[in-house]
Amino acid sequence: MKDKEKNKNKLYYTILCIVAVICISAVIGVILFINNKDENKEEAELAYTELIKKIDNKEVEKIEMSVGSTTAKVKLKNVEKEKTTIVPSTQAFIELIQEQVKNGNEIELIQNPTNVLLKISETLLSLLPTIMIVILFVLIFKMQGLGDKGKVYDADKSENTHITFKDVAGLDEEKNELIEIVDFLKEPKKFHDMGAKIPRGILLCGKPGTGKTLIAKAIAGEAGVPFISMSGSEFIEMFAGLGASRVRKLFEKAKKISPCIIFIDEIDAIGARRTSASGAESENNQTLNQLLVEMDGFDTNETVIVLAATNRPEMLDKALLRPGRFDRQITVASPDAKGREAILKIHGKDKKFAKDIDFESIANDTAGFTGAELANVLNEAAIIATIKKHKKIQMQDIDDAVKKVTVGLEKHSRVISDKDKRLTAYHEAGHAIVSRFLETQFDVKEVSIIPRGLAGGYTMYKTNEDKYYVSRTEMEEKLVALLGGRAAEKIALNDISTGASNDIEVATNIARDMVTVYGMSDDIGPIYLKQKDPYERQIFGENIDDAVGAEVKTLIDVAYRRAQEIILAHMDKLQAVAEILLEKEIISAEEFETFFEE
Repeated sequence: MKDKEKNKNKLYYTILCIVAVICISAVIGVILFINNKDENKEEAELAYTELIKKIDNKEVEKIEMSVGSTTAKVKLKNVEKEKTTIVPSTQAFIELIQEQVKNGNEIELIQNPTNVLLKISETLLSLLPTIMIVILFVLIFKMQGLGDKGKVYDADKSENTHITFKDVAGLDEEKNELIEIVDFLKEPKKFHDMGAKIPRGILLCGKPGTGKTLIAKAIAGEAGVPFISMSGSEFIEMFAGLGASRVRKLFEKAKKISPCIIFIDEIDAIGARRTSASGAESENNQTLNQLLVEMDGFDTNETVIVLAATNRPEMLDKALLRPGRFDRQITVASPDAKGREAILKIHGKDKKFAKDIDFESIANDTAGFTGAELANVLNEAAIIATIKKHKKIQMQDIDDAVKKVTVGLEKHSRVISDKDKRLTAYHEAGHAIVSRFLETQFDVKEVSIIPRGLAGGYTMYKTNEDKYYVSRTEMEEKLVALLGGRAAEKIALNDISTGASNDIEVATNIARDMVTVYGMSDDIGPIYLKQKDPYERQIFGENIDDAVGAEVKTLIDVAYRRAQEIILAHMDKLQAVAEILLEKEIISAEEFETFFEE
């Protein structure tokens, strides 16, 4: 069925292209013909009055004309080149020639049949405006319809139902919530008997890669009903009113094949808050208004459910989010350790792994990763294993893939001076040493001075647990760990460098958020101060920005002093770690811990 539609569309566009090529060729031909005529205009043309005089003077030898044409070719006596004359009335001119021949004037009159090619080109030229208008109307008509957009996946066909809830991991609560919808679509009668109404819409919220689109496809696979899939951007066009028209046609299609599911991905493209602006934003407002009308307009007995996904729910119009349109909002969060392990197993089904692969360990080392990121890690591991000519994916391949995804590509070829290498070694050793003596910070997993991405070196930490809340003490110690590299440079090398710029930026942002977002300042108190408009903060006093700046500076200064104190107290450890880094370039967690054994 899909192949037939594709072939039909292909033939349609081929015909349009052929017509366009013919029209363009005709125009080019006419232009060339006119230009060619203009070049020899003065030499080749003969005025009609001049021709009459020459006929009377018996200077004309031959006249050649075509049927239906007003152009005549004239051959004068004692002149080699023929000349062209435009005849106002061919009938009167022919009668004049015949009269002259009767009177003894020897003129040869030749009448040729019509030139077919010339006739066709003239006809095409006259029809060209009409053809162009027809093509324009056809294209507008095609754009008004859904066309290839809004693909319908019929659940009765096995090739379109290969994704089910078994293929979705790490979203157990979300699946349980959506199983009710599947049951409603399969057996609506038992819900109607209880007086329950089917939800009109369900909004899936969450950051990119968490599996919103995947779970929507799984609902279609489980429900056994048609599934119409569209992206929010497909409703937006440059022509006014086409977005609203497309929304109407989408719901008309859904009603005809109900029970069914409509899935709109990235709904924030059309569902953003309405404005009073004109132009493109006005068109977006019309599209959104039509969507609001359609979601309020279809009867719940039609069993049409709208699923939508977005990673920016705060941008959506309030009228779209009210009960009766999107009755439920489901937040699809990043998976926990068990969820990540299950996701890794699903994405690893078709891959060859060595026996020492521990998915639980990988899941613990990838806290905060989404399903898409985990799939990318396994894909990168497979690529690395292939390049290294391994028969199976090994644990080291996966570790390398995690580093490649999080930190960047390893750059062994970069030429680094001994001075820069020494500075990097002390900087990274400073991070590792300071973190080791901070109670709330994660254990060191690896320290390296091999450049990766934009970083000259890195210190990786073990993420053994998922954190949903962060304490004030932990954030303060995070500042200390971030400034450990700068403290080590200053104390060990008696100099500082630009290598700590990113650490300082991250530390400053954390300190600012502690004061303005989390209310962790004793002097300022639990007040939210991160308003977009700086004038909104003036209600707390004219000097509030100065107070915030002073608090942020205090947090950074205290953290920097504490980092220096830890470095001074463990200079022998810093020297030892830095020297090993200069020698080996990479230190593992086990090697790092040997420096602290009594």
